[in-house]
This record gives sequence, C-alpha cells and structure tokens, in this order.
Amino acid sequence: MDAKTKRTFKNQLYEQFARLGKALAHGRRLELLDLLAQGERSVEELAREMAMSVASASQHLQVLRAAQLVEVRREGLYAHYRLADERVFRLWQALRDLGEERLAEIDRVIQTFLQDRQTLEAINVQELRQRLQEGSAVVLDVRPEVEYRAGHIPGARSIPISELQARLREIPKSREIVAYCRGPYCVFADEAVALLRAKGYRVRRFEQGLPDWRALGLPVEKGAEEAA
Repeated sequence: MDAKTKRTFKNQLYEQFARLGKALAHGRRLELLDLLAQGERSVEELAREMAMSVASASQHLQVLRAAQLVEVRREGLYAHYRLADERVFRLWQALRDLGEERLAEIDRVIQTFLQDRQTLEAINVQELRQRLQEGSAVVLDVRPEVEYRAGHIPGARSIPISELQARLREIPKSREIVAYCRGPYCVFADEAVALLRAKGYRVRRFEQGLPDWRALGLPVEKGAEEAA
C-alpha cells in the first residue's frame, strides 16, 4: 500500500468512527439512549418523558438511527425505537463514567441538584445481590410499569413512584426495602426512599439501575409481576 492509498484508507476509516461521535454529540440524544436502555419505547412516549415535541424527538432518533445506534419497529402509524444492542448502552455507560471522572462540571451539577442524595443511604451491586440471595430485603422497582415489564431485577416488585403513596399497604415494615430506578441520574428511587423513610420504613437506594445490573451479566426477568 503506497503512502497516498494508506492516507485515503485512514481518512475514510476514522471518518466512519467519527459518525458515532457526531451522533452522540447532543445531550438530548444521550438522554434518549439512557431512556431506551430501559426498553423499547414509541416516539410519543419518549417525547412525553423528555418534555419535548414529537417532531424534535423524531429528528434526534433519526440521527441515532443513521449511526446504527438504535433500531425502529413500526406498528401502524407508530414507530417504536430500541437500542441496536447492549453494546450501545455500554458505550453510553463508558462515556458517563469517563465524564464523571474527568469533568468537574458534572460533579458540580450532580451536587447542585442531587445534594439531598447524600442523606440517602446507598447500596451497591454486591450488597444487593447478597440481600437477594438471603431473601432479607424487599426490592422495589419504582420505574413506570412499562419499563418493569421490559426487564427488571429478579424478584423485584413493581410500584411506580407515582403510585407509591397509594400502595404503602403492600410494602411490609418488617423487612428492609431497597428501591431502584433507571440509573445513577434517575431520582425516582431518591423520592421513594424519602417517602418511605418518612413513613417509618427501613429503606435504602440502589446506587445504579437495571441497565447497569444487566451490563454486568446478572439475571433479568421480563413480564408483568405475578399476583401474590
């Protein structure tokens, strides 16, 4: 391969990799990937969740699709998007972890908006696995039910944060409660811990979310919760 051909090869190769970087270079698109890590969602659901117009959500999804980061399934007039595969979440996870380590601004934003989290006792993956093996804790999935059905930690009970106040009688006070939601930047679990503590429960917050659990190769269940 002569020098000119080699340069052409390198230029074309790295430009293709750059397509991924260009697709990720927008905060709203990163948030879309974070949401789609919970499971397949329609454009309308994603737009509503992110408080943006359907047209804007669709445009961002098209950019992600062009970079082969998401796939679409059409059902009548509706388009349902999902991550192309688990490696897409791991790409976002790596970017998230690197950002937390290298960018002080990220820590400042977290400390500014999630300062109350410091008073909420967190539990890590190893501790949660131990409690599941022992059967010593009740695990609550406080995400929307559609996300629970798409995948959840085995044995977790589905009580969306919006229903928690009305369903307190379903939660035993005799056992420790562990609440989890979408991931480290989701506040549903924080809200659940604060509410349950105020009601006299022993409760902790899982510091990660279902996608992080799954990325470790740990088991995930799908489907609706079975009736007791």
